[in-house]
Amino acid sequence: MHLQGKAAIVTGAGRGIGREVALLLAREGASVVVNDPGVGRNGEPTDERPADEVVAAITAAGGRAIPNYDSVGDYQKAGRMVAQCVDTFGKIDILINVAGMLRERMIWNMSEDDFDSVINVHLKGHWAMSHHAIKYMRRAGYGRIVNFSSDAFKGSVGQCNYSAAKAGIIGLTRSIAKETAKFGITCNAICPAADTRMMMNEAVIANQKRKLEAGLITREQYDRFFAGRGPEHIAPMVAYLATDGADFINGHVFHVEKGRINSYFYGEDFKTLSNDGSLFTVDQLIELIPGTVANGLTQVVPPVRMQDAVPAGESVKAG
Repeated sequence: MHLQGKAAIVTGAGRGIGREVALLLAREGASVVVNDPGVGRNGEPTDERPADEVVAAITAAGGRAIPNYDSVGDYQKAGRMVAQCVDTFGKIDILINVAGMLRERMIWNMSEDDFDSVINVHLKGHWAMSHHAIKYMRRAGYGRIVNFSSDAFKGSVGQCNYSAAKAGIIGLTRSIAKETAKFGITCNAICPAADTRMMMNEAVIANQKRKLEAGLITREQYDRFFAGRGPEHIAPMVAYLATDGADFINGHVFHVEKGRINSYFYGEDFKTLSNDGSLFTVDQLIELIPGTVANGLTQVVPPVRMQDAVPAGESVKAG
């Protein structure tokens, strides 16, 4: 067992990817705080307690686990969750931030609460849990944090709140990695693709079809999305990043799905336009940009002509 004697928190661990991660960490020897408030996909309250079911499965297999039902987006409750791990298991070695929710709408239909709720659970939740856990990890001189981002960080139709949160999580991950490396703490991010209630419902399926029809994804990408990708395929990479031997991997982002793991060349300079330090003019940029820094860039969407961009029944006037 590769995590024997470690103490871990897995948020959002009642279902889907979080559940598989918690079960695998326990099989690898870790004691686990299984966090899940039992809310619906959109964050709505329910009477369900899936954390209890995961704890029961772990203990039945001879492992150690306790449930926690708090929201990660609540700063005080996040702190109490970390303290619960330390009080129960004597320490916290591993933090896996999986908890999330979705409120999908186009930006013009999205309410302030839709935006704030998603940012609160995803981005603030990752920050709050990491903030509290790192205080203990620093003193111990050891820690493993694995955050959950998404390929939506590249931009996703109908999910600007989710995409913003997931892009923010990558920035948060890289910042934590730089700040805490000297204390023996690593922090990495996973962009998973798996068939869970977050990933597979009617709205998501319709969104994938729209992306294919609009040329935003290839047929290969579309077919792979519907190829049957269980959440159990995500857990091994998470467990690996939590091991002692993964100490050389820090601040990185990995896409993980069934039969496939890839890293990202993230945030590095691609092409450069420079001069002697003088002020660029707009005329110069009109002439130079297309053949230099914009040459070879992958377009977020295919170019749209002005007349195609106007909704039916509306018109555009010059001036």
